[in-house]
Amino acid sequence: MAAGGLKMIKKVISELPASERKIAEYILGNPHQMVKSTVNELGTLANTSGAAVVRLCKSLGLNGFQDLKVRIAGDLAKAEEPGYRDIDQGESIYSIVQKTTNNSIQSLKDTEEIINYEELTQAIQALIKAETIHFFGIGASHIIALDASQKFLRINKNASAFLDSHLLATLIANAKETDIVFGISYSGETSEVIKIMSLAKKSGIKTISLTKYGQSTVASLGDIKLFTSYSAEATFRSAATSSRLAQLHMLDILFLNIATAQYEESIHYIDRTREAIQFLKKEDK
Repeated sequence: MAAGGLKMIKKVISELPASERKIAEYILGNPHQMVKSTVNELGTLANTSGAAVVRLCKSLGLNGFQDLKVRIAGDLAKAEEPGYRDIDQGESIYSIVQKTTNNSIQSLKDTEEIINYEELTQAIQALIKAETIHFFGIGASHIIALDASQKFLRINKNASAFLDSHLLATLIANAKETDIVFGISYSGETSEVIKIMSLAKKSGIKTISLTKYGQSTVASLGDIKLFTSYSAEATFRSAATSSRLAQLHMLDILFLNIATAQYEESIHYIDRTREAIQFLKKEDK
């Protein structure tokens, strides 16, 4: 069952216009009543309008009111989850193992819940058709970009993951309409990624964004928008470790869907790359 509706609302409520925030606040306080209501009934209960309910669903990136109801019903059917826990001073090795594992699992579950399958499908189809994919991220997101390019190269998809934004800008200047610029930024506000995505848009190149859930500049520049869960930052930023895993998870999902759609070709290319690597290992001995 789909879920994650309440988490979506909690993450964006502070960014919503007043009328939509009224709806969001009512839903958070009365989720059981919400799933029993129609659009207009919910608007009346929240002292606003049915139109505001529809706008809220759009702001959440959902496919209408029914999608939101299904996700909230899914939330209500689930057991209470432990949530993210930060590392404390003097924490035992055992406790750190438990908390880190819990945070990682929670991040993956939260990311699964907020997936927009329409956007995900569009991303898969666009990447299959792409002649070259330019992955770009800064800092920890650059590591995600490198991992993605390595995966896609193994199934014979032209992919790059340059850290030098000037070099990438020159590639975009000469890119084809069949290319894709894939911007990765957890915050969605990394200045270098914003500039590269803006340049791609100006050049007429299709863009895909991968950011934390919610409104951000990088997401606004994505023709196709993908999200990971929003992990609350804490003293040791233990959740930031989990957010990196969520980004890797989303790119694994894209890779496996593309490889499956071109199954025989993918197996052929993976076998060839494996043989090439084995040859290098033999030469080293």
